[in-house]
Amino acid sequence: MARTAGGKDQLEMARAAIRKAKTADGLRAAQAVLLPLELGLSIAQTAVATGRSVGVACTMRTRYSKIARQGMEPPVSKKQLRNRARLPLEEEGAMLDGILERAMQGGVVVVPPLQQKFVEKFGKAVALSTIYRMLARHGWRKLAPDTEHPQGDVGTREDWKKNSPARWQKR
Repeated sequence: MARTAGGKDQLEMARAAIRKAKTADGLRAAQAVLLPLELGLSIAQTAVATGRSVGVACTMRTRYSKIARQGMEPPVSKKQLRNRARLPLEEEGAMLDGILERAMQGGVVVVPPLQQKFVEKFGKAVALSTIYRMLARHGWRKLAPDTEHPQGDVGTREDWKKNSPARWQKR
């Protein structure tokens, strides 16, 4: 025989979530908690009633129990969570505002020096793709390549350039 569902402390939160659910997924998540507690349905019956698999129904119940223990509101969508984000959007924007004042005048951002600033702030490596995605999130589109390679030699580069006299002229 299956064990009875626990989580009576989550009942009020699930009822409130059903009343104010704005998406089908939010409604299903609240139903996954409410149906076993109020109607005595098993997890398999709850999965059938919500139209999800047994594993997903179980995951939704587990997520609600974690949220209830911490006293938080259930997450609305994954986009709001920003998985593995290093900074909230507001702090990210504030940091970019402070760093990119020179770029505002020319409208061009050179990414490697910007990457170094983030490495200094976080104390660990930050990938270039992270910087590019962050700039895109905040509306920066005009990017320029780095001015020169950090290990390059200016004198050698000038010697290597072709310095032949201009023989061809447009008439």
